Amino acid sequence: MSEQRATANLTEVPPTPPVPTPAKRPSLSIFQKRVRKFRTIKRGYYCFLIIVGAYAISFFLPLLVNNNALFVRYQGQWYFPMFRYYGAATFGQETIGEPDYRALAQTFRQQNAGDRVILPLYPYSATESLLDLPGSPPNPPSWQHIFGTDDRGRDIFARLAYGFNVSLSFALMVLVISLATGVTVGALLGYFGGKVDILGQRLIEIWSSLPFLYTIIIVSSIVVPIYLPGRNLVLQPSFWLLIVILTAFDWMGITYYVRGEFYREKAKDYVGAAISIGASDRAIIFKHVLPNALTPVVSFAPFMIVANIAALVALDFLGFGLPAPTPSWGELIGQGVENLTKWWLVFFPLAAMFVTLLLIVFIGEAVREAFDPKEYSRLR
Repeated sequence: MSEQRATANLTEVPPTPPVPTPAKRPSLSIFQKRVRKFRTIKRGYYCFLIIVGAYAISFFLPLLVNNNALFVRYQGQWYFPMFRYYGAATFGQETIGEPDYRALAQTFRQQNAGDRVILPLYPYSATESLLDLPGSPPNPPSWQHIFGTDDRGRDIFARLAYGFNVSLSFALMVLVISLATGVTVGALLGYFGGKVDILGQRLIEIWSSLPFLYTIIIVSSIVVPIYLPGRNLVLQPSFWLLIVILTAFDWMGITYYVRGEFYREKAKDYVGAAISIGASDRAIIFKHVLPNALTPVVSFAPFMIVANIAALVALDFLGFGLPAPTPSWGELIGQGVENLTKWWLVFFPLAAMFVTLLLIVFIGEAVREAFDPKEYSRLR
């Protein structure tokens, strides 16, 4: 009987539910850990968001800062001057060439006949000379021109806004081309070594000994840079000419860092394993070694952007950069040097350049800290 009771008690005990095993989180790669570390560095991360946002907005400047109307309603019809040219006679103005849309908007308001002109938020162009202002240019800041005008009567705020897009686009394009060239050359020198490395290093040393500024002067004296009205600033031939010249001298610096990284990485076991299974040199260089050798490239990229912007500003200041009337920070700084008594010509261009470079330097410091190999090493 006691054995039957014990057996009954055992059958009455409910079975223990299985303990759920926690789901395993996918492991993060070294690059993802570094990006997460970068986002925790608030100063650099917020500066990155500000620069990216401002640069994205700068591509919409023709819709925000321009003397050309967005839409015109005249005598029951709609016109779109942003996409098509209309003469002044189309809207009843007795002038030759393009209409004065600001004056046209004022005329329509006075007539109150249902006609409308929709202007951008800041209805002034970066290349428009405003000669109807009181006094002679440069004019001080006012409600209409918040940063004043330069010595040719052009709105400084508009020129600084467009100059930001030109400077940053120039710096990024030079950076991309320079890194593509420098990383490729450095990878080949570091991977193959031997005679390839020795010969390549001597050629780089010879090329780097050429004086950059004298080369710019010679090219500028032979090829006269021109400005094509109506064409996007990034599509100007002189813009690309400067990119080619600066890239020809800017790619060599990163070559030494990539070369050193390849010398260190190719001595590791995973490279020997890739060679033993018959992987090609191209696959080993670009698929296996290069991703592990990009830490100095990413770390130095923001500082290279700063150097490229400073180079363009210096060339424009000396008169060997972009041709007039391209909006340029260097050209505005040159006007400030010639008109030291006009404080707005000195303060606003230098302030715009200072703030932009300061934000990029903060980004560079955060990137350098986040990509520090001592914190997230490949061996951890």
